[in-house]
Amino acid sequence: MIRRIMSVCAVLLMVLGLTAVPATAAGTPVEQQRDWLVNARPPMSADDIEQHLTPELAAAVGGPDGFNAFLSSVAPLTPGTVLSESPGRLRQILSGPTGDFVTTLVVDATGRLAGLQLAPYLPAPGSWTEIDTTLRTLAPRVSFAATRIDPARGCTVVHGRDERTARPLGSMFKLYVLSALARATATGRLSWDTEVPLKPEWKSLPSGVLQDQPDGTPFTLAEYARYMISISDNTATDHLIHTLGRPAVEREFPGTANRPLMTTRNLFTLKGWHYPATAKSYLAAPAPVRRATLPLLDRVPRTAITAWEQPRDIDTLEWFASPVDICRIYSTLWQRHDPAVNAALTANDGGLALPASAYPTVWFKGGSEPGVLSLSYLAQAADGTLVTATLELSDPKHPLDEATLAPQAVALLRGALTLAAAD
Repeated sequence: MIRRIMSVCAVLLMVLGLTAVPATAAGTPVEQQRDWLVNARPPMSADDIEQHLTPELAAAVGGPDGFNAFLSSVAPLTPGTVLSESPGRLRQILSGPTGDFVTTLVVDATGRLAGLQLAPYLPAPGSWTEIDTTLRTLAPRVSFAATRIDPARGCTVVHGRDERTARPLGSMFKLYVLSALARATATGRLSWDTEVPLKPEWKSLPSGVLQDQPDGTPFTLAEYARYMISISDNTATDHLIHTLGRPAVEREFPGTANRPLMTTRNLFTLKGWHYPATAKSYLAAPAPVRRATLPLLDRVPRTAITAWEQPRDIDTLEWFASPVDICRIYSTLWQRHDPAVNAALTANDGGLALPASAYPTVWFKGGSEPGVLSLSYLAQAADGTLVTATLELSDPKHPLDEATLAPQAVALLRGALTLAAAD
């Protein structure tokens, strides 16, 4: 529930840490590591694997058997388009027998691979007609918009489907939390460097990692923002909401559908603790009673909350906005020209895989829960053109097949951004 969207739209086949290839290999350290991966063939000997994998990660992937199983699932790999490259990081399309992958390689100061990610890569639709055809197949409820942002005119819809219909967002609502935080720092009410310790009563459930950190551990608001956006950390999100105050975040949303504002822990409790009785009682109460109830829900132990696999009240217990609304919040964030905002939103491109030479800046946020999948991107083209693409899918009766839908959705949005920029 409310999973880190990277696991939704870019299924990782393996994450490994590998040592450098022999010094005789040509190219930069990260290119050498790419060449080593491309040339690797199973079965590799334990000595070969020991030479190229750090002991910690060799153990994490199951040793020689695990690594050879990984190679068997993807090899042989053929290099394709380079998406971006820096001295320590390379993103490139690699093709294998089972399909194409967005491959991300990161090396440390010694030239060793500190990370390797392979995510499915599907070709993007090349026309609005193709996009419309795909949209009809994705989910019972679909809202979509490709837009251009102009400083004078704001958001202009280039192509859409029910683009002004608000749908459940999942973790995409965290864009509004980020906007409230950016506003508070701009006015001097808060500072990005302000430290807030982890509080047990503000901890939520995954996605994220901060719920497992010791109580009292301090993090700056900038760090919370980066966790919230880059890995969709729910505990970071709730700490920011409590620090800002619910009304400050509510003011960022259009309309009243998100008032009173739930924290992620509130939503988990309403849907995972004595459901449906708790949810029905909450929804039947008038708005002032609901607002007073939300802090009480934090008293429910996290260990008493259970997960669910079928959609639960996604039309009433969620966060809501339309694709046009998402364009507007991206526009608001962009116009702040805040380095901390940019750092948070560029930390994870959600598997979009646009060439950095053509699109030097890409922002991403998405979200999901059973019956909900949402993805949104902002991209600035090399000529300065600013475009967004947002897709909101939902089904109140059945869970969505995210493993299948997410790669299709990412490819569709990649195509939509390209078409909108060229329109």
